[in-house]
Amino acid sequence: MIKLMDRQLITGYFKSYFVCLLSLLSLWVVVDLFTNLEEFTNHKTFVAMFEHVGAYYGFRITKIFDQLCEPIVLMAAMFTIAWLQRCNEQFPLLSAGVSTQRIVLPVMLCATFMLSLTVINQELVIPRVADQLNLDKDDPGGEKALRIQGQCYEPNGIHIIGKSANRKKQTVAEFECTIPKELAGVMLVLTAQEAVYVPGTGRGQGGWLMTNTKPAMLDSAFGDASVLEWIDSGRYFLNTRSVDFQSLTRIPNWYQQISTWQLYKELDKPESGRQASMAVLFHMRLTRPLLGLLLVVMGLSVILRDQNRNVILSSGMCLVLCALFFATLYACKILGDSEVLPPALAAWAPVLGFGPLSLVLFDAVHT
Repeated sequence: MIKLMDRQLITGYFKSYFVCLLSLLSLWVVVDLFTNLEEFTNHKTFVAMFEHVGAYYGFRITKIFDQLCEPIVLMAAMFTIAWLQRCNEQFPLLSAGVSTQRIVLPVMLCATFMLSLTVINQELVIPRVADQLNLDKDDPGGEKALRIQGQCYEPNGIHIIGKSANRKKQTVAEFECTIPKELAGVMLVLTAQEAVYVPGTGRGQGGWLMTNTKPAMLDSAFGDASVLEWIDSGRYFLNTRSVDFQSLTRIPNWYQQISTWQLYKELDKPESGRQASMAVLFHMRLTRPLLGLLLVVMGLSVILRDQNRNVILSSGMCLVLCALFFATLYACKILGDSEVLPPALAAWAPVLGFGPLSLVLFDAVHT
């Protein structure tokens, strides 16, 4: 049964949470906007610039929230309990026989609920707006030439690369594909001045339409139209199953913007690059909610351990603990990405280290 004090703590927590959320998001946006203001001023009118700024940061907020979610949850819990101590509302409850663990239970439940919103944002929202997150500040329409930094392989062994791309037109300049000997009889290299990706599943869809291609014609011995179809002199259609425009033009850390299930499927592909980094991220996705809750438990334990300590001093110690916590997470991630530690150990080591520590600290709180 929810008591009056529980309702007050829940209300106080959500007030603190939204104040911290709006404050940090606003600070981040304002600092980033004025730092890169020149990149937004290439519009003819002020209204166009204002619309571009609003659209850019409207999508960018999802990524900012993903980076700040755990500190915001901790700060909201910290301010809620600190205000409870400052108003001397904790001593009457303790005198009535209510334990400290029971007092902070509503705060812990609220923190768990807000951490679940972080998972929803990570798994459902960010993958849907990933294309908008990759747009540059001075290129809202995706009209600038995008340099292609990677290469892709089809499951049948076809190798595809390109030099630059245009997001708006879905075209790739200096498109090159290498068809292995097993498919073409001889190793075949086709170089097109431009290729456009045609989505769909029908005939002439689900592949790349290459123009101004060298060689302009092929030997009649190559007749597998399911792989490569000759249309006209210098024009071919390359059927692909997995290599589309998005996969070919992905940024180096593209895998950070996909869902955990998509990340799992990428790890199943033998041709996927950066396997170690992707595996570490996959395991860290699994441990993230648990680590966020452990951070809240440790932060509240620091504040509640000595109720006579100054509130500002307790809050400062809590922030120092937060900094050490994220420094440890970052160090484990670097070790995992560098293959010094196995991916699973790099992700679960902070849980194994901070888990017992958080339980000890929380159990040592005076009741």
